[in-house]
Amino acid sequence: DTRRHPHHFLSRTDTSTMKFPLSAAAAAFLASHSVLGFAPGKNGARSTAFGGRTTSPNMIPKQKSAGEANAFFPFEEGSLSEGSARTGARSRAAAPSSSTLLQAKGPNEEATDGSGDVRQLLGLKGASETDDIWKIRLQLTKPVTWVPLVWGVMCGAAASGNYHWMWNPFDPNDRDVMLGLEDAAKGFVAMILAGPFLTGYTQTINDWYDREIDAINEPYRPIPSGAISEGEVIFQIWFLLLGGLGISYGLDVWAGHEFPMVLALSVFGSFISYIYSAPPLKLKQNGWAGNYALGASYISLPWWCGQAVFGELDRPVFWVL
Repeated sequence: DTRRHPHHFLSRTDTSTMKFPLSAAAAAFLASHSVLGFAPGKNGARSTAFGGRTTSPNMIPKQKSAGEANAFFPFEEGSLSEGSARTGARSRAAAPSSSTLLQAKGPNEEATDGSGDVRQLLGLKGASETDDIWKIRLQLTKPVTWVPLVWGVMCGAAASGNYHWMWNPFDPNDRDVMLGLEDAAKGFVAMILAGPFLTGYTQTINDWYDREIDAINEPYRPIPSGAISEGEVIFQIWFLLLGGLGISYGLDVWAGHEFPMVLALSVFGSFISYIYSAPPLKLKQNGWAGNYALGASYISLPWWCGQAVFGELDRPVFWVL
């Protein structure tokens, strides 16, 4: 056969022998480019080829200008091709830096609708600035949060069935003015206990333990802004707590309780408020426990307080506690 087709054998031999040199050449070519493409660059970093140029991934961000201090770009400046560099610059310019986000959260801008003074007294954002220490102390107690507790006391008083009006238009037998005045005074003192004192204590101690977080998220708050000193805050915490417990015991005496039920409820609520905000428990970081603490403090305890002042608590309440 080889005699009949001498060139056929040569062609087969050339084809089979040429495959290996070509494969070896291709492997050598790829290996050389791999060595060039991933050879150590400056500072021992590995380089990658982009359009014939090499770049070194720098996983430690370089010191940038003030406007880009918080931006991170893993390649050295000027390392990408011109088109890629322009694309990267546009994407980085479009994304807000962390400093921009902090500035957006941080400074408190006074409300432009003229409600700045009211907001300051209620402890709301957009409040006007003041140097009056008493206004600052009131702001720290967040009066806007008193409302549900005061309402809870009123509901508890009504649920007791023993609250008397000064002049009840619906019941001619419930028009004892003096008895109505006494009950109104009791209810008012119970609302002062639940609102300014114990809720004020709760809000103040919560701000105290959140002062480092508020320095980032709400730096306009009295503690992180330095509007009130740490000593004044600690004094306010103790004053509101001890004052609230004293008022609760006074209500027990006024109501003629053999067991100081209002005091017991106040101690329990104050303890829940403390472990809600303070480490190591800090119930606010736990979904189930935090929700229980909020429900007990803002719903159950004020209601039970109002009912205990004017009547008696049922036994299931003790099981709940």
